[in-house]
Amino acid sequence: MATPQLSPGVLIREVDLTVGRAENVLDNIGAIAGPFKIGPVDEVVDIQTSQQFIDTFGKPLSSDRQYEYWMAASSFLSYGGVLKVVRASNTNLNNANAGVGIASTTALQIYNKDDYEGNHTTATDFTYSAKNPGNWADSMKICTIDDLADQTIGITTEDPNGAGIVIGYGVTQSIDDTVSVGVGTTASFKGFIKGIITGVSTDATDKRSTFDVKITSQVSYAGTETAITYAESDPGKSFSVSSTKKVFFVNNSGINTGGGGAAGVDYATQTAVDWYDQQTLGLTNSTVYWKAVAGKPKTSNYVSERQGKNDTMHIVIVDDTGSITGIQGNILEKHTFLSKAKDASADGESGKKTYYKDYLVDNSSQIYAGYNPSQGVDAYWLTSPKADGFSASYTKVTTADGLWGLDAQGVNFSSLGNVTYTLGGGVNYSATQGMSADLGDLINAYDLFSNRDDVAVDFLIMGPGCVKESETQAKANNLLSIAGSRKDCVACISPHRANVVNVTNTTTQTNNLLKFFSPLSSSSYGVFDSGYKYMYDRFNNEFRWIPCNGDIAGLMVRTGINAYPWFSPAGQQRGILNNAVKLAYTPNKDQRDLLYSSRINPIINQKGQGILLFGDKTALGYASAFDRINVRRLFLTVEQALEGAANAQLFELNDVNTRSNFVNIVEPYLRDVQAKRGLYDFLVVCDETNNTPDVIDNNEFRADIYLKPAKSINYVTLTFVATRTGVAFEEVVGTV
Repeated sequence: MATPQLSPGVLIREVDLTVGRAENVLDNIGAIAGPFKIGPVDEVVDIQTSQQFIDTFGKPLSSDRQYEYWMAASSFLSYGGVLKVVRASNTNLNNANAGVGIASTTALQIYNKDDYEGNHTTATDFTYSAKNPGNWADSMKICTIDDLADQTIGITTEDPNGAGIVIGYGVTQSIDDTVSVGVGTTASFKGFIKGIITGVSTDATDKRSTFDVKITSQVSYAGTETAITYAESDPGKSFSVSSTKKVFFVNNSGINTGGGGAAGVDYATQTAVDWYDQQTLGLTNSTVYWKAVAGKPKTSNYVSERQGKNDTMHIVIVDDTGSITGIQGNILEKHTFLSKAKDASADGESGKKTYYKDYLVDNSSQIYAGYNPSQGVDAYWLTSPKADGFSASYTKVTTADGLWGLDAQGVNFSSLGNVTYTLGGGVNYSATQGMSADLGDLINAYDLFSNRDDVAVDFLIMGPGCVKESETQAKANNLLSIAGSRKDCVACISPHRANVVNVTNTTTQTNNLLKFFSPLSSSSYGVFDSGYKYMYDRFNNEFRWIPCNGDIAGLMVRTGINAYPWFSPAGQQRGILNNAVKLAYTPNKDQRDLLYSSRINPIINQKGQGILLFGDKTALGYASAFDRINVRRLFLTVEQALEGAANAQLFELNDVNTRSNFVNIVEPYLRDVQAKRGLYDFLVVCDETNNTPDVIDNNEFRADIYLKPAKSINYVTLTFVATRTGVAFEEVVGTV
């Protein structure tokens, strides 16, 4: 009621009768589950194109007729639909991985992102794994590098093997009038450069020892020690040695110079090179230098600001053998300057994670990371370096290298250097690498489509059947059950392969189909077809027999795109199948009569027209308006559209205004459907006759919508009448 006016004026009121509207839902979403070669398991993935299908789930395989799943899905996509795909699970499925240690693998199952994030982020049984199960990633190489060393020092000595020098020993190089190492330092320096040995190799034949060194500090002859940061490839600042300088080594027993005495040794030849420049990816058939991938990993600004260091690393993923892409040594992904710090983010990009585990989850299509390595090294440093050598005293320093995955604050992250991991242990759907999913696995996969509130689906696509006919029937009934429970989609079902493929007698084929479909559930939410089509598999260069259920769903998509959902998808106008060379079974007229009376829509090769769907029945087992595809799809379309309009009425008041508003939404929509030939007539009742006081008191809102659906023509009778010359047509019309 309007507020009463006590003095002259203008009262402005607004009444909104436009709340809610009825809109057609895009009717083109298919759904299929199968044992695909790659891709996430037990996860619904939206696929728009065949190429995206390939990228996500791999190419069709010949083993166990796995190609039937793939090509049924591809057939559907060819009609313009969007496909939701689930890769079925299986107890045999394992991810290719590298266990803890370069060469070791472990039995590992990581089905999808949720599985990884819920169960494997703190894993201790693998270092890297393929992102999804199967043997597809076996022999994939994960090449990693961080800043283990700064320089490689090569020396020639008479006894390289007798030096007894190992990783963890200290190394000191004497420097005379050489520009010092270090960022921002340009002064000449006399004294020693100190570091820790991170790698050792010796060659008795060439009498050469090589030491990878991480530089930590410089010590003047006066004994003043200054921490420094190595400036790789920075002219005028890089550490260098010559034949006149001395190298000393320190172990837990004091000074060790490789047999040269306490004063050190003037080795015949000494060289120092940037360590990173010499490093290559550990590939089998090609040589790729890390410096061609990216610059040397360094401490990130994020970690440096928090007094940490040595956190960045590079990861390169390589198809080493060519088993994935067909190209040996093909680099699949490059991820550079990732961080070992759990809280790390990109410089200037708040919130963009650079922690390598999190980064790979979001940005790699190939791998996950598991075990966080740590490496503790005992280093032995001389207490007081002197110009004439070392005293016998030393200090043992345990470097507390930080575990990867810690927050950045104050952590010196451990380094592994240049490491290549080869993945292995991937298993497909059987121990023999078969690609056949069990019936239970397929049913579980299709169950992911069962909740209409979670997943929008218009067509459930059966794909191929199982090995046994009884299992194929069970699979079909499961899809019919899901569609009947959802009440917003249609299940498309083809016969068991052995019913029609390589069966030469059409009578036998007909009887096989009648026997197969007879026990299947009666449902207006199902559509049965008669067979298999022959189509070209460009990936394997072969022609294949493929079930037609993907095409039948596709024809309904195409009908909705080119006409309206309430038109029949059968016949010459809209029923021609894509990419069909021939049929495994082409029934004649008598056989079609038998099939049609048993809810089976024949697919025929019609002379001059091609291969087409020649029936539009649903799987309903009795006569009803809903035994036709166009009527079922009309009601699905209208129901979904008006459901959206009805949702807008929730929590409004059940009064004449709300009811009128709803009617004003529904009637124009139905008039539009009628104008587009979907309805002969309709009636909407939403007033006090069905919204009685009891209904209102029960917080309900009722609308009764009566529809007279347009019917498709299934039977045509043409009567030709011959008359005598002198007979007027008016005399005989209606008498024949």
